[in-house]
Amino acid sequence: MRALAVTVSNRAAAGVYADTGGPLLVAGLAEMGFAADGPRVVPDGEPVEAVLREAVAAGYDVVLTTGGTGVSPTDRTPEMTARVLDRQLPGVPEAIRAYGYGKVPTAALSRGLAGVADRTVIVNLPGSSGGVRDGLAVLARLLPHAVDQVHGGDHARGGGEHGHSGGAP
Repeated sequence: MRALAVTVSNRAAAGVYADTGGPLLVAGLAEMGFAADGPRVVPDGEPVEAVLREAVAAGYDVVLTTGGTGVSPTDRTPEMTARVLDRQLPGVPEAIRAYGYGKVPTAALSRGLAGVADRTVIVNLPGSSGGVRDGLAVLARLLPHAVDQVHGGDHARGGGEHGHSGGAP
């Protein structure tokens, strides 16, 4: 499984400071069993849409972004991501925000999206290193299964679509 880490930061892209979130993404993806490329560092706005479209065209299974998900005027990553997604996975960013909110209430301000574009799962994570770590903690339990499902895998035995047992066979 191939993954791409993307850091969205106007200042890191300009060389003002070093990217810290991207290397965390690469390490987290590797721990989940992905062959991780990147991090690619891009400024916010249209370059985000461009790198996502390139990754989908290249056949990546997963693209994780960090940065550009807040409420400042320059934070446009969710808008650029929405242009690329075919289907959203709203439960994923909800779970990430809920997990982070227990530690830092401002996690609720993240507007990150998650979804599928063609056969690529894309997830936006916050720009802070804590937000990346929280996102990776949630994704470690979801991402391999999501990729399997996107590629036509069957649901886990006994787990049902929503991870619970019971109901009709």
